Amino acid sequence: MIDFRYHLVSIVAIFLALAVGIILGTTLLQDPALDLAKRTSDELTSANNGLRADLDALRGRQAGNDAFITARTPQMVASELAGQRVLLVETPGSSTNVREAAQQVLDEAGAKVSGRVTLTEKFLDPESKGVLDGLVDQLKPANMVFPATATSYDRAASLLAGALVTNDPAQAGTANTATAGVLDAFETGGLLNVEDNPAERATLAVMFAPEKPFEGETAETLAGALVSVADGFDAAGGGTVLAGTAANIALPGDLIGAVRDDGEVSKRVSTVDTADMPMGRVVMVYALREQLAGHAGQYGIGKGATGALPAAVTPSPTPSAQSGS
Repeated sequence: MIDFRYHLVSIVAIFLALAVGIILGTTLLQDPALDLAKRTSDELTSANNGLRADLDALRGRQAGNDAFITARTPQMVASELAGQRVLLVETPGSSTNVREAAQQVLDEAGAKVSGRVTLTEKFLDPESKGVLDGLVDQLKPANMVFPATATSYDRAASLLAGALVTNDPAQAGTANTATAGVLDAFETGGLLNVEDNPAERATLAVMFAPEKPFEGETAETLAGALVSVADGFDAAGGGTVLAGTAANIALPGDLIGAVRDDGEVSKRVSTVDTADMPMGRVVMVYALREQLAGHAGQYGIGKGATGALPAAVTPSPTPSAQSGS
């Protein structure tokens, strides 16, 4: 009984001591603690207001720059692509707004858009590889030979490119009789959609990257499939530019990043990661002109960009017999 009472008194004494300590501590430290908290809050509020003001100023500067470039774009790109035909290639998840703005600038540069091809999600579905291979085997011209290492997407890209672009200026604007039926078959199979008349072959191609990177275990595989498509169009025509934004370039599954990371393809296919900005659309035109001169580059502000825009080049008056590489 004595032990129990002793322990009970000891426990009560401990809790009383803690309570007294807490009361004394909060009473003694109340004013300094409140003062410190208030000063910290004031400093954070001031810093936040400063950052907000900086952000508003940067947005204002950017809006002014964009307005200036937009107003001057017709003069900056005038006749840069005169006489050229451009094919537009949209990928699953690419931005319609970016494509429409790019098309307007291409018109201002003197190019004629031959048509638009939109690749569907089914085109990239791994379960559709058998369909792709079957169509390629059925429709490819007899003289179209693929490397032993060619993937299903390499083969499909070569066949589509043969039907849609050419590096022979004398053949521009005409259909390739050797690939008759290719577009209809791919469209019937749900692999792509067509607008206008892209079968009247273009000399250049602009491909638009998805706004968001592919995700999951197949992300890099899907991006790699579209790299094959871009490379195939570049090989068959006067050159290809991949246009998109810099937001996700550092992430796996991003198409622009995948092209830039491929040491061989990046020597042939140009990329522009500022296509959502007026500046980037002007750069896109210059990159196409550079492709005609036989060169490629990676332009913009994201990872892997080699500069904001190409160095000045003298374009060939017509598509060169060699792809932009």
